Amino acid sequence: MKKIGVFTSGGDSPGMNAALRAVVRAAVYYDLEVVGIYRGFEGMIDKDFEPLSARSVNHILPRGGTILKSARCPAFMEKAGRLQAYDNLRSEGIDAVVAIGGDGTFTGAMIFEEEFGLPMIGIPGTIDNDLYGTDYTLGFDTANNTAMEAIDKIRDTARSHNRLFFVEVMGRDSGFIAAHTGVATGAVAIVVPEREMSVDELGEILERSKSHHKSSSIVVVAEGGRTGGATALAEKIKSRYPEYDTKVTILGHLQRGGSPTLNDRLLASKLGLAAVEGLRDGKSSAMVGLINNKVVYTPFKDAISDKLRLDKEWLRIADILST
Repeated sequence: MKKIGVFTSGGDSPGMNAALRAVVRAAVYYDLEVVGIYRGFEGMIDKDFEPLSARSVNHILPRGGTILKSARCPAFMEKAGRLQAYDNLRSEGIDAVVAIGGDGTFTGAMIFEEEFGLPMIGIPGTIDNDLYGTDYTLGFDTANNTAMEAIDKIRDTARSHNRLFFVEVMGRDSGFIAAHTGVATGAVAIVVPEREMSVDELGEILERSKSHHKSSSIVVVAEGGRTGGATALAEKIKSRYPEYDTKVTILGHLQRGGSPTLNDRLLASKLGLAAVEGLRDGKSSAMVGLINNKVVYTPFKDAISDKLRLDKEWLRIADILST
């Protein structure tokens, strides 16, 4: 192996640039050439490549987003598109590729390697933290801190006006951000896809909170689930309990931006190096992750199909401490 490619794909997450920096500098350390692939799989098909050096990734460690950009690529879903991508990679002399992204990225990388035999290693970059094979994914810690700071500020105005706020955080199929930030901000209730909550159940919690003379209440809602998100849930509660001064805040893509936290920078650095060393050791079609602070390599098929499950102990803690 003399030359590797690296790309970012899927939704951006804080720490992607830090991981890219680690991949490039680890490759340089091991006397490997590095090619940056812009716009993920789309860039592979368009041959949007650029050689990268240690100096190319100067000062990107604290930057959010991804300097290599990201894009959806319907053409890569077709065999003809993947063949074009393979021809471009081989014409550039690329012997292996590091993919930074989530389950969609790893699905594409797995299929690509199965068809053409080009080694692929994945680095988990998603704020949802729902990939099996790692305790934490890049961006999760930063997204939590961003949401926590926002909810703390919302609490100030909620307390000033005796209001009930429904705050929606990201997590279409996963309640990791909601559960963690809910505990960290003292939410009166946490609504996640892993544990559905009826309007009646939530109403009982709010009434109990009111009886304890709370001056404000925050309900943290993951965007997924049968409740329909914070707006729909707030409307149902307001209809049932009109006495509450109810407000809704949707944090949205705010959670994807910003400079990565120390934890995300450390995770990105460790996984970026491990990705390069894994390729050098002959590992492929796998995601590199960290479990109990140990580097592990999980086959793509397992990382994609076996979702990391939310530890419901956090929900139990929240229920007890919100009284």
